[in-house]
Amino acid sequence: MHGYDFHRQKPIDEYIVDFFCNRLQLAIELDGYSHQTIEVWEKDVKKTKRFNEIGIHVLRFSDQQVLKDMENVLRAIEDYIIRFEENGNTPPSVPPF
Repeated sequence: MHGYDFHRQKPIDEYIVDFFCNRLQLAIELDGYSHQTIEVWEKDVKKTKRFNEIGIHVLRFSDQQVLKDMENVLRAIEDYIIRFEENGNTPPSVPPF
């Protein structure tokens, strides 16, 4: 996307992210039905917090968003890339999880 290379199922620290772009320091997580349970949600919060501690930003999308609203999912990722480039290749802030 926009010349940035994303890797699928990338191990980072003690976790695996669905998609990762090293240059953008961006992890993209796709959350299915199981992520609605409190136990998995708590793990997701911990995972996101750890990534933020090591300088990686996380964008999360539900499976339903991907299946029913891919246009806006792509728009959110593109927005991150545009803000990254406008900030002089510095990762922009992402709203907290």
